[in-house]
Amino acid sequence: MTSRVVVVTGAGRGIGRAIAGSLAKSGWAVIVNDLGAGPRGAGADAGPAETAAQEIRDAGGTAIASGADISDWDATRAMVHSAVEEFGRLDAVVNCAGILRDSIFHKMPEADWDAVLKVHLKGCFAVSRAAAEVFRAQSGGAYVHMTSTAGLIGNLAQANYSAAKLGIVGLSRSIALDMARYNVRSNAIAPFAWSRLIGTLPEDTPEEKARVARMKAMTPDQIAPLVGFLLSAAAVDITGQVFVVRGNEVMLMSQPRPIKTMARPDGWTEETLAGQFAPAIRSSLVPLETSPQLFSYDPV
Repeated sequence: MTSRVVVVTGAGRGIGRAIAGSLAKSGWAVIVNDLGAGPRGAGADAGPAETAAQEIRDAGGTAIASGADISDWDATRAMVHSAVEEFGRLDAVVNCAGILRDSIFHKMPEADWDAVLKVHLKGCFAVSRAAAEVFRAQSGGAYVHMTSTAGLIGNLAQANYSAAKLGIVGLSRSIALDMARYNVRSNAIAPFAWSRLIGTLPEDTPEEKARVARMKAMTPDQIAPLVGFLLSAAAVDITGQVFVVRGNEVMLMSQPRPIKTMARPDGWTEETLAGQFAPAIRSSLVPLETSPQLFSYDPV
């Protein structure tokens, strides 16, 4: 029986591949999951998952490849079952898989909305739900899910991606609450790193070129240490949290909580809201800004 076993989705390339390789070096047995689809979710290719798994094995680690479609309920359950059959247990899930279909909101086709939500949000749920049965039975486990500042803060032309990624934050928090009694923790990371998905960003203006240059300076390898830490015994008391990794910066993000409260014993009207509540909250309103505007400085 292997000591620690992890499923990493989207592990054939990019951030997922870096995480899978790093965990394998730390002694984890890794199920390298990747459908092998293109950046927009089209097609399937077993090559990336098998290549990444072979790379781990060549380095002396333990890995098997999985081409399961994470948005398929039965396929994810079969993948988890195979992991337990192969290694005797499952200790962690890292949800990295994703696609992009960017479009201005008022021009976004229904198919692009459905495809992105299906891979990111349903896929994250399906894999996590399948693993939950194993975690409950063994009274332990850990999840790390990739979210994005596109959802936490906002981005142009990414309504589907932003909604899915913020949905993952809510899902992670719910998993942390529901599974705490089984010694299972769940956290989310918004990674900044150059990958093939980020490689679709436009470079038409000086601002866009500067943004891409900043992204290229941040590598998938910089994400892996935080994942390893969150899956380790050293983070046994950390759950339900949201982190950002940006180059050599690691951030703990705030989560929605009341920042201004007013009450009227006789209730509110439109007029009293306009005259009393609105002036009191205006200085605390969150600006309408995008992730690139908030993180406009060079990474450390």
